[in-house]
Amino acid sequence: MQITVNLPDEIARQLASSDKNPERVALEALALEGYRSRSLSESAVRRMLGFESRMDVHEFLKQHGVYVQYGLADLEEDEATFRGMHEELLNSVASHAARQK
Repeated sequence: MQITVNLPDEIARQLASSDKNPERVALEALALEGYRSRSLSESAVRRMLGFESRMDVHEFLKQHGVYVQYGLADLEEDEATFRGMHEELLNSVASHAARQK
């Protein structure tokens, strides 16, 4: 979706002088406010702004003084991911050790 915003010339000049194009400044402001108000998820912010990873989103939020929203569901998801990775690692080590015999 494309959204058009009409700004007074003076404000557009102020935004343009910030070394970023005004469209990007507006998009980032929309993403920040959406995240702050919990209208947008971390994943939505990542897609909106074209970031590669969650760490990119975390850095962006940090630069703008916005705390990462991390709740119980996030912790449980991270724990499940860790357990899966841990299991893969153990299987890999066991497989490697079996081949060495």
